[in-house]
Amino acid sequence: MDKDKEKKVYKTQGAPVEVIERIEGAKRILISGHLRPDGDSLGSMIALAHTLSALGKKAVGIVESRKTLGGPGFLRGVDELLEPADLAGRGFDLLLSVDCAATDRLPECVRDVADKIPLWINIDHHCTNPFFADINWVRGRASSAGELVWRLIRRARWPFDVVTAEALWVAVVTDTGRFAYDTTSTGTLRCGADLIARGVRTAFINDKLYCSFSHVAVELKRRAYQTLTVDGDLAWVQLTGRDFAEVGGTKADAEDVVEIPRSLVGNKVALFFYGPEDNTPGETRISIRTRPPLDATKLAEMFGGGGHQRAAGCTVNESLSKAKRLFLKACGEWMRASGQNSS
Repeated sequence: MDKDKEKKVYKTQGAPVEVIERIEGAKRILISGHLRPDGDSLGSMIALAHTLSALGKKAVGIVESRKTLGGPGFLRGVDELLEPADLAGRGFDLLLSVDCAATDRLPECVRDVADKIPLWINIDHHCTNPFFADINWVRGRASSAGELVWRLIRRARWPFDVVTAEALWVAVVTDTGRFAYDTTSTGTLRCGADLIARGVRTAFINDKLYCSFSHVAVELKRRAYQTLTVDGDLAWVQLTGRDFAEVGGTKADAEDVVEIPRSLVGNKVALFFYGPEDNTPGETRISIRTRPPLDATKLAEMFGGGGHQRAAGCTVNESLSKAKRLFLKACGEWMRASGQNSS
């Protein structure tokens, strides 16, 4: 993006009129979520691409691979998503990033073309978002990007069929823990009710997301359980790049592994350390979950990451063993400084 451009920032609950007008004025739209998209990122992308295509726009979402999307990969609209090789020769007049907390969380192929696209709109709900686009609608207290996209489509009175509704249902239920997390508001529940009224197959989707795990996902969880380590009210699990390579899995197959340490009685900080799926050395990713009063973003930001108060993440450019030592030391000191002893 041109650094000389003046960034516009909207923190309103409702969708800004300018965002709607700029989208309606575009013809060729590239929509991107974050790397290794979860249900919120993927569902929001599909909902936007499907809805804007119904408006007559050439709107497409993009993912690194359609084959590694995990549970949400069953959604209608997945087959229409582009992969990096599909970008060759295409031009766009608008980039829509959704559910992406920072530019380094975008797929590399999107980062490569972002400066060539005249306008960039950032729709997000991460409280650590640095407002990196030309126009930024960032609502840190929103339950999910999906809820923001729902507000956008409703206010703009754009086409809204069951394909869009089911994509947004997946976005909302996965990022709210099925309406259980403290980001769930009365507005979130109104969003859910509206989506159900549009024909969402709630039981079918619940079965797909939470009751239909592949052998690969179960094996990764089994391996993670074997690494469970508890130090007072801090607990963690890990998976190595070799674990992913040996079972043929990806991070999408281990999306809920961090819930293993988090589910322990008395747990205040739960961590999931994991190596890259391609077993590349020197990189360790960390998922963080906390309970009040601890803010997960404060810990993630020490290592260049971000996210939400109760769920955040970061990447440490070290081997898993060294990254774990560094991170656990910092985590222990942080917990003690916060008055929450780790042992």
